Amino acid sequence: MIEQVADSNITVLIQGETGTGKELVSREIHEHSHRLKGRLVQVNCAAIPETLIESELFGHEKGAFTGALYTRRGRFEEAHGGTIFLDEIGELSLAAQAKLLRVLQEKQVQPLGSSRVINVDVRIIAASNRNLEQNLSLGLFRPDLFYRLNVFPIVLPPLRERGEDIRLLADYFATKYSKELNKPIKKIPPSVCDAFRLYPWPGNVRELENCMERAIVLATGETIEKEHLPASLQSFIGGKVKKSSVGLSSVVESQEREMIISALRETNGNQTKAAQLLGTTKRIIQYKIKKLGIDYRSFRRV
Repeated sequence: MIEQVADSNITVLIQGETGTGKELVSREIHEHSHRLKGRLVQVNCAAIPETLIESELFGHEKGAFTGALYTRRGRFEEAHGGTIFLDEIGELSLAAQAKLLRVLQEKQVQPLGSSRVINVDVRIIAASNRNLEQNLSLGLFRPDLFYRLNVFPIVLPPLRERGEDIRLLADYFATKYSKELNKPIKKIPPSVCDAFRLYPWPGNVRELENCMERAIVLATGETIEKEHLPASLQSFIGGKVKKSSVGLSSVVESQEREMIISALRETNGNQTKAAQLLGTTKRIIQYKIKKLGIDYRSFRRV
């Protein structure tokens, strides 16, 4: 979906729990768009006080209000020619939502205390960890703004619903932090992987990343062990993994991916040696790597 929507000006609304990667998705969309040369301006709507939201988004003139000691460009003007990412948009008040709607409709901003009207060419990506449809029914979110934003919705599932992806993400973070920390980690044992699939991951991908970074720091050999995990995860070691409803092709593809990643990690990203380890040809490995979206270069140790 990211690939399909990236190189357009369509407004995107990303919804998902905290820690599912909404900011990463916004960055991917921007970096694969024709707006790449422009800025990606990130705004955390939840962190801006209600009294400053208009100044933050649209800018202000010197003396526009008490404390306005200088003229300041707003975030929309800063994002001109690029993308603005409005994170936690569900936290905006109804009054702030009305002001934002006007900008989306007219493609213009007016700084506080100014008669100037500034045209802005900006791609909008919004995100929320709240259920905005539910907020609509509760009267906490404007329907007209919601339908302006919800042109191309992307819903990020929580990690606990992502099945075999958990192992793939764990492998990715193991590779990342073993490189950064210069640790020779090559294996995550099945018992640890089973615990990963059983654990509910309330902090989602962010929690998994923190868990893997901690485990790499504590590991003394080539394997991540039970004692390297947080106490909350250790209690899931030895539990029974629930049967998944995923199809056979998904399971086979996931298993192929795991085997190829393991071989690439062991051979420092060398596709020829990885093919030999797996008893196949380099051509087939290259095909599989491309099909499964694996970046073999990330496994090269400096």
